[in-house]
Amino acid sequence: MPDSHDPLRSLFREAASAGQSASTTPPVAVIERRGERHRRNRIVGIAAACLLVLAGSGAALSALLPEDSGPVLPATTPSPAAPSPTSAPPPPSHSTTPTLNSLMPPRNTTPPPARSSTVPARTTTAPPPSSTGTVEPSMSATPPQPLR
Repeated sequence: MPDSHDPLRSLFREAASAGQSASTTPPVAVIERRGERHRRNRIVGIAAACLLVLAGSGAALSALLPEDSGPVLPATTPSPAAPSPTSAPPPPSHSTTPTLNSLMPPRNTTPPPARSSTVPARTTTAPPPSSTGTVEPSMSATPPQPLR
């Protein structure tokens, strides 16, 4: 049965032809601007995601790294400085131009003082006990024993 007399079908055909005649493609400049805007938004989104990843990894590292408890002290006590010789040989009086030896300061030819036996040997100490009087297991002086 032919549907050529259907009023709804004829209305749809009229709407399609009106829409087709009214639709035109936008100019190339408008399409380019739309594409550039889309590309900029994508780059900004990627940059924001990278910054979030870097900030998150920095926060995670700072949370995982141990905190600095104070200034680091030297491992040994510094030895006293050896006295420097105060008598330098006088420059030759007959020379008018300075020589290399007269321009350089005298060298210290005395050997450094030997370490005395009064310096205490380095010893390791156990960590201070916690407020409950027990040592934390991660801070014990003995290595962990394997489970049997």
